[in-house]
Amino acid sequence: MSRLPCRSDESLVWIAFSGRADLAWQRLLRPGFRHCFAALVDAQGWTVVDPLAGRIVVERLAVAPDFDLPEFWRRAGFRVLGPFRPAPPRRRLLSLLAPVTCVTVCLRLLGRDDAFVFTPRALYHRLARQLATVDRKKVLTSRSPSA
Repeated sequence: MSRLPCRSDESLVWIAFSGRADLAWQRLLRPGFRHCFAALVDAQGWTVVDPLAGRIVVERLAVAPDFDLPEFWRRAGFRVLGPFRPAPPRRRLLSLLAPVTCVTVCLRLLGRDDAFVFTPRALYHRLARQLATVDRKKVLTSRSPSA
């Protein structure tokens, strides 16, 4: 199943959540939500953005553009949310003050600045709620008046 956007100038973002704890302090976070990373898909294919301790890995994957990366990640045991359309970039004071973490990198890729989202679990719940609202709106607006 293709996950590509309609136009070549658009991209979609998927966010994946992992329970792996590479650093000792990550074990304090909720199991299953110790790290998050993102994938962007456009007409040319997939780019993964993985904010690790000390560096950010940005890699274009050598897979077909219609490869179903979110499903591959799900089969590997990750929780995956998306697709999201990134919001236009805006400068915000809070963005300048926030530390660079996996959560803030994912938020910036989405073009969001959620003040009270600090952990991967909080990000997951915020994004899942957004997807549920969008899906519910689609269901509510797609019904015919006679139904």
